[in-house]
Amino acid sequence: MSNIRITKQFSFETGHALYGYDGKCKNVHGHSYKLSVTVIGQPISDNTNVKFGMVIDFSDLKKIVKEEIVDIFDHATVFNKNTPHVELANELKNRGHHVILVDYQPTSEKMVTDFAQKIKSRLPNDIKLHSLKLQETDTSFAEWYASDNE
Repeated sequence: MSNIRITKQFSFETGHALYGYDGKCKNVHGHSYKLSVTVIGQPISDNTNVKFGMVIDFSDLKKIVKEEIVDIFDHATVFNKNTPHVELANELKNRGHHVILVDYQPTSEKMVTDFAQKIKSRLPNDIKLHSLKLQETDTSFAEWYASDNE
């Protein structure tokens, strides 16, 4: 039986600021992120299974990614909890804004690593996360590959 890769794409809006950065991204700003999630596995061969022929039902993959990433990060502002941005984060929270404090600098590189761990923990045992692509702008993205992290 062949291993097959399938990919589902997601979009969400998130703001962030990079504390200590020497360019414009030190300021609070946002991106229209695009996340491509690729998993690998063997299609179900049991013809009595309602998901016969599928590696994973796209709706099952969508549920995982929405619950772990999209529903949490969409229209949120992300700050590193170990920086003075915590003061700004608390002020925004007090004003009713959706703020996420993470233990890393919220770059695309670190976010895609965080997302990989969250998604991997929810996949069925016979399905492996192959790669993620987190696109920050039309021309800039970070990629995570399982083969680079074994």
